[in-house]
Amino acid sequence: MSNEVSNATGAKVISHPRFAAFYNWMMGQPLVRRGLDPLRRETVGQAHGIVLEVGAGGGQNFSFYDPTRVERVEAVEPDEAMLVEARRSLAAAPVPINLARAPVEALPFPDASFDSAVVTLVFCSVRDPERGLREIWRVLKPEGDLVLLEHVRAQGKIAARIQDVLVPLTTRCMGNCHWNRATQQTVLEAGFRVTQLQKKSGGLQPVLLLHATRDATR
Repeated sequence: MSNEVSNATGAKVISHPRFAAFYNWMMGQPLVRRGLDPLRRETVGQAHGIVLEVGAGGGQNFSFYDPTRVERVEAVEPDEAMLVEARRSLAAAPVPINLARAPVEALPFPDASFDSAVVTLVFCSVRDPERGLREIWRVLKPEGDLVLLEHVRAQGKIAARIQDVLVPLTTRCMGNCHWNRATQQTVLEAGFRVTQLQKKSGGLQPVLLLHATRDATR
C-alpha cells in the first residue's frame, strides 16, 4: 500500500492558513470528535471500490475507510494549507490514498472513473456547488454512489433567517462557509437520485446525511 501527493495541473492556488489551523484544531477536540466521528464513520463506511473523496480537509476521514470494501481513494483538496495536515493523516489510512490539490468544480479525472464519492462538510464552502456536484456526477460510474454529510439550511423560518444574516460573517471568517445552503436540492438538480436521507440535530446547523446514485438517464 502506498499513499501519494500531487498537484492537479492548472489548479489555482488557494491557501487559508489561519482557518486551516483553526479547523483542524477544532476537529481534533474530544467534544467535536464525539459528535462528528460517528457520522463520519457512517458516511465513509458506505464507500466501496475506487473512491473519490472531495474536500479532504485535514484528512479527518482517512482512518475510517474499510479496507475490505475500498480498493483505493483519490482525495482532492483545493486549499494548500489544509493539504499540509492531510499529508500527515495519510499514515493513518488503512487503504491506499492519493492526495491531490484540486477544486471540486474542476476534477482532474476522466468520466466514469469512480464507484463512490465521499463528501463531508464541504459544499458549504464550495464556490459553485451545482458545478461541483455535476463534476462528481461526471466522474462517477453509471449508478455510482454519492455519500454526503453536510450542514444545511434550517427548516424553521427564524433559524433560516438567522443563518442568512450570519453568512456574510461566516464566509469571511470561516473559509467561505455558508450556513444556509439547500444542498439536498442542489444534489437533485445535478442529476442524482436520492435513495437514503437522514436529518441529524437542528438549530442553526442542521446536519444532513444523504446517499444518492448517479442517474444514468441524465
